[in-house]
Amino acid sequence: MGIRSVLSKPLAAFVYRQQQAWALQAAKTQQNVFGSLIKTASSTHFGKDHAFDEIKTYEDFKKRVPIRDYEALKPYIEKIITGTQDVLWPGKPVYFAKTSGTTSGTKYIPITKASIPNHINSAKNALLSYIHTTGNSQFLDKKLIFLSGSPVLDTKGDILTGRLSGIVNHHVPGYLRTNQMPSYPTNCIEDWEEKLEKIIDETLTQPMSLISGIPPWVQMYFDRITEKTGKKIKDIFPDFSLFVYGGVNFEPYRAKLFDSIGKPIDSIETYPASEGFIAYQDSQVDPGLLLLLNSGIFFEFIPTEEYFNENPTRLRIEEVELDKNYALIINSNAGLWGYSIGDTVKFISKDPYRLLVTGRIKHFISAFGEHVIGEEVEQAMRYAMSQHPEVAISEFSVAPQVNPMEGLPHHEWLVAFERLPTDLNAFEKTLDQKLCELNSYYEDLIQGNILQTLKISPLQSDAFQQYMKSIGKLGGQNKVPRLANDRKIADQINQYTLNG
Repeated sequence: MGIRSVLSKPLAAFVYRQQQAWALQAAKTQQNVFGSLIKTASSTHFGKDHAFDEIKTYEDFKKRVPIRDYEALKPYIEKIITGTQDVLWPGKPVYFAKTSGTTSGTKYIPITKASIPNHINSAKNALLSYIHTTGNSQFLDKKLIFLSGSPVLDTKGDILTGRLSGIVNHHVPGYLRTNQMPSYPTNCIEDWEEKLEKIIDETLTQPMSLISGIPPWVQMYFDRITEKTGKKIKDIFPDFSLFVYGGVNFEPYRAKLFDSIGKPIDSIETYPASEGFIAYQDSQVDPGLLLLLNSGIFFEFIPTEEYFNENPTRLRIEEVELDKNYALIINSNAGLWGYSIGDTVKFISKDPYRLLVTGRIKHFISAFGEHVIGEEVEQAMRYAMSQHPEVAISEFSVAPQVNPMEGLPHHEWLVAFERLPTDLNAFEKTLDQKLCELNSYYEDLIQGNILQTLKISPLQSDAFQQYMKSIGKLGGQNKVPRLANDRKIADQINQYTLNG
């Protein structure tokens, strides 16, 4: 065993004991976080606007701080951008994490000096928890690859700005830098296909032991290696023993990814977001992700059926029920207050609190991290029809095509046409360009050659009615989702293609 794997074990034991201490005292832990957040932010612009100095209890807080999305928080973000100090949190953010918005284009999520440990230590502690519970630490002595976005940062105002994965790359612990891959110059390549080729060149002969990344990106890495070598990943990387993933629903990728590897290996699921590192898998035996209650975030939960109510129920951790879907709300040392990140979660354990990520508040596609929502596809379709007035449609739905017969993955638009476009390719191009304009994440994936442009499957004009009838849901209030993050519906509706 090497020095890293030997020294990691006592550190892992220490971190695990700490983790157990706060995880089994959930209410007390969260109350301490709550008190600290309110006290620290009481002199900020936001704290003064919402009378933080008068807040003594959670009930006081709920009366003064409403639930917000990015649009509602945006005036405070704009103050920060113009150079104002002490807006949402004392001082100024160290970074803005650049992420895609739903109605306002690009969002700029603050990361403060106080919140950086949430992102960095949580990722580290996920590995240390794994080491302690399994005894496997040898992977630290080999090469580790983190498939991430470019670490090249821009500025917004005078604040360093970039994708979260690129920002985090600047904070990888020094003891891991020497065996981290890919190299920094390769990681800075923006075009994904070009970057992927360089990564393969650098890693193909290396003793890779840990591979981390968003599942579709990792799958593309594996596919390209197999194309080059004709071998399974286990035969290329015999030391590969741990896969770390997060960011999208893993289930559509699980079977193919592990088939590509060719042997069973351990995996760790994580739940990072630009707004904060929320949870990680702390056990190879018990299902679910451990909610990080002691990491600078005070959590609230709204029953999903009440989310759009004027005054929805807001619950603390000790008030949640098992197997019930909640919208996740955070208050954090990044300066986010009553902030809805748009995700829904379901608790499957209270001792400790472990959850599953069940989706988004609204229907969406995020098979590749693009977070495309219904409003965006509807706007894109309306625009395309305005530019191609000969077109008439009866209905449409959108689904990801993760494993196409040829070419890169893409979004498949299943469109029931009353009147077809004169030029279907031109119609597709108009749709795609408008969706890029509406969603910067989607545009990044297209420009980075991770996705190809969308494809339309023309359907019979009554395709959706036939589908709904076939499943006994024709009529009433039943609707086919405008978009989905899997192909359960798409693969059934495809039987009604114009050529079917």
